[in-house]
Amino acid sequence: MLQVINVEGDFVADGALNPGEALCREMFRWLLYVRTFDTEVLALQRSGRITFCNPSTGQEAGQVGSALALTPDDWVFPSYRVAGVYLYRRGSPLPLLNQLYGNARDLSRGRQLPMHFGDKSVNFFSVSSPVGTQITQAVGLSLAAKVKGRPVVAIAYFSDGGTSTNDFHAALNLAGVLQTPTIFYCENNQYALSVPLRCQTASETIAVKGVAYGVRSMRVDGNDVLAVYAAVRQAAERARAGGGPTLVEAVTYRQGLHSSSDEPPLYRSAEEEAAWRENDPILRCRKFLQKQGWWSAAWEEELRQEQLASMRSAVREAEANPPPEPESLFEDVWAEMTPRLKAQRRLFSELVREHENDTRDFKFPI
Repeated sequence: MLQVINVEGDFVADGALNPGEALCREMFRWLLYVRTFDTEVLALQRSGRITFCNPSTGQEAGQVGSALALTPDDWVFPSYRVAGVYLYRRGSPLPLLNQLYGNARDLSRGRQLPMHFGDKSVNFFSVSSPVGTQITQAVGLSLAAKVKGRPVVAIAYFSDGGTSTNDFHAALNLAGVLQTPTIFYCENNQYALSVPLRCQTASETIAVKGVAYGVRSMRVDGNDVLAVYAAVRQAAERARAGGGPTLVEAVTYRQGLHSSSDEPPLYRSAEEEAAWRENDPILRCRKFLQKQGWWSAAWEEELRQEQLASMRSAVREAEANPPPEPESLFEDVWAEMTPRLKAQRRLFSELVREHENDTRDFKFPI
């Protein structure tokens, strides 16, 4: 398993894998930002201001390390637990918050589930609810890039649970046969909701699954941001040079909830959670920076305050945005609205106007 920084913060790899002070400090900044985003969004859900979220506490290194290893032209096919990758590519939490609120500024205009974001402007495919579907989609796009001769890589993010889907096996097989420029990034966080890894597979590792399909495979310490960066950068450079796909198994741990509806104590112990908190990616990166002389408490506090202010400003703006217009329900189905849809929208608009002052509390059967 590739490791660059150990739990004590010591540099334990080839010196060539040290990206230097500027990039290491940038990584730490984004690790903090992803954690801040998670903490604030969960607080919004708990206070009833949004309905749902998927925290990623403990998995920040995988998001930050991989995001920094890609280029803006590369395509991301996400799961619902990689908000940090989008946060880095977009550079602002506001589009994510608009999506969580489902307001008029939401790029999907309130038509997707919370945390199911997408943004074509930064080559970020829309999150899908079915587990694993993004894996085959990433192969499709990377095959198109190969056919067109474009130096573009597609990366698919999924969890250990995603490796039990048909899409995982179909995607690896096709990518192996066609040698597509695809990175399969498995965040092995030990649980698919409540199902532990030991009940998910009898294989010794997830990485070994790629071998049978002719896909280069590697394991990486998923709580080591430098190791993730090195692994994904190597995989991307290899893919761009025509070397084909890579399966990266990042061994990590979901410290928090599967979703805001989850109850982890029902399926795992407090002792297990405490042990993994000692392996926290932010803690490890901080130790490394301290030993290099690149960290100070004042600098980290300044980052935290800036990020908190940025998040709360974005929350205020998202909450000030109005809900989508009801008539938008009929748009974005066809490039040009059909006569039947236009007629339906007119009828709908009349009903909205007729009942706009109706204050009755309608209750719908479940």
